[in-house]
Amino acid sequence: MGDRCSTTGRQSAATSVRVRRPTVHLREQEAVSGPSNSILLVGESGVGKTHYGAQLLRRLMRVKGALRMNGAATNLEAFETALESLDEGRAAGHTARTVNVDSVWPVIDSGGRQANLVWPEYGGEQIKSVLENRRLPDAWQKRVDGADAWLLLVRLQQAIVGDDMFSKPLAALKGASVENREVHQSDQARLVELLQMLLFSYGSGTKAQRIPRLGVLLTCWDETATAQTPAEVLSTSLPLVSAFVRSNWCQPLIMGLSALERPLSPTTRDMDYASKGPEHFGYVIEANGTKSTDLTLPIHHLLDTGS
Repeated sequence: MGDRCSTTGRQSAATSVRVRRPTVHLREQEAVSGPSNSILLVGESGVGKTHYGAQLLRRLMRVKGALRMNGAATNLEAFETALESLDEGRAAGHTARTVNVDSVWPVIDSGGRQANLVWPEYGGEQIKSVLENRRLPDAWQKRVDGADAWLLLVRLQQAIVGDDMFSKPLAALKGASVENREVHQSDQARLVELLQMLLFSYGSGTKAQRIPRLGVLLTCWDETATAQTPAEVLSTSLPLVSAFVRSNWCQPLIMGLSALERPLSPTTRDMDYASKGPEHFGYVIEANGTKSTDLTLPIHHLLDTGS
């Protein structure tokens, strides 16, 4: 079990979200429970889930790492198609947003710990619908309730942070012109609301005194060009999200990911990439800032934090 965090004197970072939070904000992290351990991968459209899935699939089946495949996976078509493109040195096309089936991968580590990786509806369009409607469909409710850990994929370059009191001191806004414009929910608030909805949904079930472990994977790390650790980058780039995560999880896993390691074109072949093979590209940045080519580590660390 994870240690409880003190909530004294702390307020929620996103007070404008309409979805009501559970009464208990911080609960014990759930322990790994044998082969039923389940890790739910969550990410909006465009964060790189398909590229990561394709590269992870190749690693699990061919490359020695912290995890390996432990049986037959389901619904691999989108990832296999992406791998065909990567084998040719091309970026995969965008996954059709109409694709809404789950892909479940059984994996195991050298110590015999097992887990199921659940990739829900590849396209990520249902996440957008969940946020717009502020409602979890029944299928998502079951996914959330059945997960022992959540891995949230976030592409920093896709999240726009506007000037506000959280990211810029009020003194810096003095003299700035004010224009009448339509108000939209910020990307930070949207991510926080997504986590709030998952927490609320999970808390409404029978396991209200526990929450799944959380991992945040910052994708397309090669675009960041920074020497900071992933946690520092998240705090700097998305301070509201970082504050919310740390106020609700005692030990969140925050890592960086570059699934491809370099930009690829969907039309022009990268011959070096094709000749070496996609399994020789891609890396993760660990919590302490070290680089590793083992793309299974984010999943493996989520198992470690629950052991």
